[in-house]
Amino acid sequence: MTNRQLFLNHVGQTSEAPLCLNIVKAEGSRMWDADGKEFIDLIAGISVCNIGHRHPKVVEAIKKQVDSYLHIMVYGELVENPQVEYAKMLIDHLPANLNAVFYTASGSEATEGAMKLAKRFTGRTQIISFKNSYHGSTQGALSIMGSEYWQQAFRPLLPDILQLRYNNFEDLESISTKTACVVAETIQAEAGVLLPEKGWLTALRKRCTETGTLMVLDEIQSGFGRNGTLWAFEQFGVVPDILLLGKALGGGMPLGAFIADKQMMDSFTSNPVLGHISTFGGHPVSCAAGMAGFKALLEEDMLGSIQHKRNIFISFLRHPLIKKVNSAGLMFAVWFENFEVNKKVIDQLIQGGTNNVGVFTDWFLFAANCLRIVPPLNIPDKDIEVACLRILEVLDEIA
Repeated sequence: MTNRQLFLNHVGQTSEAPLCLNIVKAEGSRMWDADGKEFIDLIAGISVCNIGHRHPKVVEAIKKQVDSYLHIMVYGELVENPQVEYAKMLIDHLPANLNAVFYTASGSEATEGAMKLAKRFTGRTQIISFKNSYHGSTQGALSIMGSEYWQQAFRPLLPDILQLRYNNFEDLESISTKTACVVAETIQAEAGVLLPEKGWLTALRKRCTETGTLMVLDEIQSGFGRNGTLWAFEQFGVVPDILLLGKALGGGMPLGAFIADKQMMDSFTSNPVLGHISTFGGHPVSCAAGMAGFKALLEEDMLGSIQHKRNIFISFLRHPLIKKVNSAGLMFAVWFENFEVNKKVIDQLIQGGTNNVGVFTDWFLFAANCLRIVPPLNIPDKDIEVACLRILEVLDEIA
């Protein structure tokens, strides 16, 4: 049997028609399959590989840490240098109230931990989220997901969850002294890259402060420069009480975290002790890789070229079939009339054009008619041009 057949038969599936690309190598912004076919990667592991695949500094850090130790004890018991050093580096680049890092193994687990922390610290039970929001697919995270389509098969979910409309000022009045926390994406990614309207996040921050509610911002996708600044919330003049991180946090390795004030985080240490624990959270190899990736992001000034690269994409992405392009830094949603058009584009891009180089893209959970473009932040200008010309070529073929 081929690896494709073994994959379909013995690996848990997430859809009835997976892409089944057998990728054997990835480097920078390119990938290669088992047949030697080359692809320009415009997804970057859905914002995981923000400094490209196999960045040399990340690979070096992984090898160095492997020579010392792998897993040695559940998170939180032993002083593991990669965890400590990375936590210090993170808080050095965050506002003063975000000074304690609790590592997890994924973004979904970061959401779970933040929900528990908010309930424990405030003594309240209600959690508010927003329609068309995505914070992970574990039971707790699914409970605050903003779409009944994804929830309905798994009910009953957590009680005392209220969903409001993103960017609706009136709905913010529903936040009360019964609300433990409000969880929001700084920029709604899966809804098709929806930005907060002017003053809306400020109003959300104000209402949370008035009611003693914790403001939780999910930057699992938008953190680490994806939207043009190191943290997306910097663009809107607000600071959360809890910050959710994941994806790019591990430099390509699995890692998540929620970050809050130390006094708040200490709520987990008693009544009960071990209020939140994780076996693989903050795995030393993942922390070493993530720290190397973060250093590369800063030292190579990838943030400084984001606007330039965004402008290249925007200059090309014009076609009668394109209804609009939503963007925030190097996160794009290219809107088509429907999913059928988008799926044709995705499939034909993978096939490759005259140069036989495929382009790897995807769609969004709550905006299936939108083409997802979230490339490595250091994608070469030439790869942007080649990929965009291929997109236009495919659109001409479909039209």
